[in-house]
Amino acid sequence: GRVALVTGASRGIGRAAALAFAQAGAHVIALARTTGALEELDDEIKAGGSDGATLVPVDLSDAAAIEKLGPALLQRWGKLDILLANAGILGPLTPLTHASVKEWNRVFDTNVTANWRLLKSVEPALKLSEAPRVILMTSGAAHKCSAYWGLYATSKAALEAMARSYAAETVTTPMKVMLVNPGPLRTRMRAEAMPGEDPLTLKTPEELAPHLLRLASPDWTETGKIFDFPQGKVLTPQMPG
Repeated sequence: GRVALVTGASRGIGRAAALAFAQAGAHVIALARTTGALEELDDEIKAGGSDGATLVPVDLSDAAAIEKLGPALLQRWGKLDILLANAGILGPLTPLTHASVKEWNRVFDTNVTANWRLLKSVEPALKLSEAPRVILMTSGAAHKCSAYWGLYATSKAALEAMARSYAAETVTTPMKVMLVNPGPLRTRMRAEAMPGEDPLTLKTPEELAPHLLRLASPDWTETGKIFDFPQGKVLTPQMPG
């Protein structure tokens, strides 16, 4: 009976999570840019015995569409229980000073600003859930700060700060806000970043999905922390010292 909004739902982690949520009995609102891939996801959800998903073919850079999304789902379902903000882009792997302003803005607009807009839009619906859960996808890149990964790493560090700040603001409410570091998975983004890597050596999004289901459950109690999939444990961010 829970309602889950999943961004980047057409492939990879988002698709695996949407299928897992639907199989567990949630109604999935699947958001992605590609209509055809969303329809394939819907077919698979129905094949699993569910009624199907609500498909939202929207680009997260469309600020007006994101602003309308929250009120629309509030009117339709009266609440939102789960937000899995999964959509993101890698951007160019290049020296920081070689990146163009357009490339910088595109990475930050997708990985940070779009998620902030999304959270603003759906917060009223989340507040009407008895057990609202917000899950945002981060990366070890935010902490490694490797050469040439600066755009992506900086955007994920900003996303972590946003999520942890929101967790602190909602700590006295039923809201739980978690970051997830999936580590290297067999996804299109990983193949783009590491073209010479054998994908068969990597874990799959389907292996991560049960953990996302756990973070989204009403009995999850942690907030403002990072679930690190490679280690299989929850990490508490530490101050330098």
